[in-house]
Amino acid sequence: LAPLRRPRQLVRPMAALKRTGDISFALALLSLGAPLFLAIALLVKITSPGPIFFVQKRIGRRYRRFGCIKFRTMELDADQRLKSLLESSPQLQAEFAKDHKLKNDPRITPIGQFLRVTSLDELPQLINILRGQMSVVGPRPIVQAEIPRYGEAMDTVLSVRPGLTGLWQVSGRNNLSY
Repeated sequence: LAPLRRPRQLVRPMAALKRTGDISFALALLSLGAPLFLAIALLVKITSPGPIFFVQKRIGRRYRRFGCIKFRTMELDADQRLKSLLESSPQLQAEFAKDHKLKNDPRITPIGQFLRVTSLDELPQLINILRGQMSVVGPRPIVQAEIPRYGEAMDTVLSVRPGLTGLWQVSGRNNLSY
């Protein structure tokens, strides 16, 4: 069976409606959540030296790279510490190779742990939504190293804007395979 194709006349208005919804949602949440946003920024700054935000290059719609903004949840020297950890432990190296994460990552700050568990570290991605780099709902934004894990599905995944939330996030997150 061939996949169903939507007539172009329906696709553009639906895309415009989704984009309008994305902008409205992001503006509303940023407005209503401004006190929370400021409180988190202050906590990050007070509890750990360095910048409030962490910007990581991610792959978005049509393979375009963009800076995905998050509240910083790790120590400043996280990349160097990861390199040292992986060099010193084949077990951690295998864990990181499997999921691109460490289950008990010692680089995460105490406030960072809370932000990650509650997903509040992702609030700044509302700015990515306003910039048109992300959507409220879509596949998770990925880093370059993850592309091979998606195989033939990669083109489909990157045919839409990545989302602040989506099926992966609500279906089990790190407990799911690629």
